[in-house]
Amino acid sequence: MIPDDHILARVDRVLDLSWLRDEVSDLYCSDNGRPGIDPEVAVRLMLAGFLLGIVHDRRLMREAQVNLAIRWFCGFGLHEPLPDHSSLTRIRQRWGAGRFRLIFERTVQACIAAKIATGEVVHLDASLIRAHVSWDALAVRHVEAVCEANEGTSRDNRKKGRTKKVCVTDPDASMATNGRNRRLEPAYKQHTAVDDVAGVIVDVEVTTGEENEGMAVAGRLDAVAATTGQAMATATMDAGYAYAKVFRALEDREIEGVVPAKAEPPPGKVIPTRRFKFDARHNIARCPRGKILYPRGKLQRGAFQHFHANAKDCAACPLKTRCVSPSRYGRVVVFNVNHPSLLRARRKRLRWGEREERLYQRHRWRVEGVHGEAKTWHGLARAVRRGLDNMRIQTFLTAAAINLKRLATALIALIYVVLNIHTHRKQLHSFGIA
Repeated sequence: MIPDDHILARVDRVLDLSWLRDEVSDLYCSDNGRPGIDPEVAVRLMLAGFLLGIVHDRRLMREAQVNLAIRWFCGFGLHEPLPDHSSLTRIRQRWGAGRFRLIFERTVQACIAAKIATGEVVHLDASLIRAHVSWDALAVRHVEAVCEANEGTSRDNRKKGRTKKVCVTDPDASMATNGRNRRLEPAYKQHTAVDDVAGVIVDVEVTTGEENEGMAVAGRLDAVAATTGQAMATATMDAGYAYAKVFRALEDREIEGVVPAKAEPPPGKVIPTRRFKFDARHNIARCPRGKILYPRGKLQRGAFQHFHANAKDCAACPLKTRCVSPSRYGRVVVFNVNHPSLLRARRKRLRWGEREERLYQRHRWRVEGVHGEAKTWHGLARAVRRGLDNMRIQTFLTAAAINLKRLATALIALIYVVLNIHTHRKQLHSFGIA
């Protein structure tokens, strides 16, 4: 009674969870307590919800009562009682995010075995996910007042911040915004890596919304290689990743980076740092007038080095009013220790050819298309539950559902090709051609 082209029927042909029972066996008692839900049945229920865009447990179980396809997909007869929605919550809490990531990684490996993902060319991007909280749950933390109330708090700590908006009901969510929506919202940030061949998600991770994309790149590159078992050859990212540490991470792993440079800011009254030339070989910097700036002091947090100009050179310079702050005697510029990697990436960007342009165009519709698909069809536009672990589980199941769709489509295409070949051979035999 279920059509062959139904999404659950298509996914059922490629879904293999026979390994799951042994994986979670240590979390269950074999001779005590009430009978538990079969692990495969529980995961099939969750996946059915994400495949159909029903991400809330209560709504999913109400739909499963009358939906023949969900009952068949999960192995329930027409008259068999279904589990309570709270059972799925307890299963997520008992298993933890790590085992759901393992389910996702199994779908990646199945896609690699089916030759629809290779892990050689990967597109990386991040997207914000609105937290499951209301505006009334936001409170303002008065940092200065708290610091003054505590004796022994240093003056430097009091100056770090006056106020900060925090979420009372979901402390893991942080205030963030993107380029399109300037309003700060409590959100999480999803970091996604998509394979170039068929849009398979080869890695996904969730952090707080305020974490910068560049902070997560190195870990995601290593995670992709570990999951796919293949050495990545090329990684594409948008201009939001054009940081020195990102290019250094790519060079250390011998990965070609296709990353456009950040947009140049409009010219201002002060001479910007980019006008100063950094000499990595001699660890010095040169100002626009050719004077040398020498490093001074220890490396700061984040491996930044300060370069100071000679006060006498700045005093006689005609650009002093545009270059040196009135409160200082000489110009000070700051460079990251990975700045040489950034310079090499900028020079490479100037030599981009047709291949690099094509790869970056594919990046935009590959990974951003996956984000749109996940948010529009699979409920990832907003968090369903609160807490970082729950958000990670939601993301892993969404990515697994998308990969299973890709795998099912590849299987249908393969069957179509085989049938065409068989039909073609029958036609040749009818003409007496072997």
